[in-house]
Amino acid sequence: MHKTGSLNPLGLNTNSIKVPFKPYFLFKDIIGIIILFITLIFLIIFYPYLLGDPDNFIPANPLITPIHIQPEWYFLFAYAILRSIPNKLGGVIALLISISILLFIPLNNFRKLLRIKFFPLNKLLFWTLLFSIIILTWIGINPVEIPYILIGSIFTIIYFLIYITNPILFYFWEKNLN
Repeated sequence: MHKTGSLNPLGLNTNSIKVPFKPYFLFKDIIGIIILFITLIFLIIFYPYLLGDPDNFIPANPLITPIHIQPEWYFLFAYAILRSIPNKLGGVIALLISISILLFIPLNNFRKLLRIKFFPLNKLLFWTLLFSIIILTWIGINPVEIPYILIGSIFTIIYFLIYITNPILFYFWEKNLN
């Protein structure tokens, strides 16, 4: 980024349009952080239970298991993947792989072109991935019943196929560009 600048899809040297960081971006970031902290402090002081789950206010009963136990919203897609595989060990392995894939995505960037703008099929894969994560999150909220099990299985397969086909498409697309 120091050589070519940000938002530079071709990777060319563009010294004429660079803007200094110190007065412009620093002030913008400080204002954004101040607005974020003011919003969070307002939320904490005046509405502390607004984002909480209503089930947290039910007194605990050690004799009754809750009907529907689910994780927080950011792990619901992985929970849906866990529930969609009937084998227990296979479900746990798929859960771990679905989360660990997200950790290894930045290490997968060996492209010559920097932006996804030049890869039209990968745009489609990106939106398909986003849609599948949203659907899997929705499936994680719903109970384990017949239509949700089938939809969760289909979108689990789509989720993993995207991560398999994405590097292959990048390879063939760059091969055709050369």
